[in-house]
Amino acid sequence: MKAIASVVAVAALAFAGQALAGDVTVTLTGVQAKGGQVLVSLQKRDQFMQPTAAYGTKAPATAGDMTVTIKDVAAGDYAVVVMHDEDSNFQMAMADNGMPKEGWSMSGSPSMTSKPTFDEVKVAVPAEGASVTEAMVYPN
Repeated sequence: MKAIASVVAVAALAFAGQALAGDVTVTLTGVQAKGGQVLVSLQKRDQFMQPTAAYGTKAPATAGDMTVTIKDVAAGDYAVVVMHDEDSNFQMAMADNGMPKEGWSMSGSPSMTSKPTFDEVKVAVPAEGASVTEAMVYPN
């Protein structure tokens, strides 16, 4: 009987965890045919603009519009940060002036006249998940 109660308790926790996590679907528009892969990350406030993320995925870059899904994301506020990693080295190539040399995108489509803040770009993800559409930005 104790074993059955334990199984029921574990199953209840598993289903409760699933109810609190949804999928986040990110649609990127204007992806250029430059090869490589697209890296999509969801960053919490303390991770923002750092080389870490709460969730992430990668997919081969597909010219035009492409959609990726990050599964089982806990409810909360996240910044969606995207990099078109043309050379697949998991690093943003930077120009001498400090500007990105590879394509990128961020939730809220911030201008690059100044460094964005987390509050400017955060997306509230409810327990049932969310969908976000953002345009890719490429250097001239």
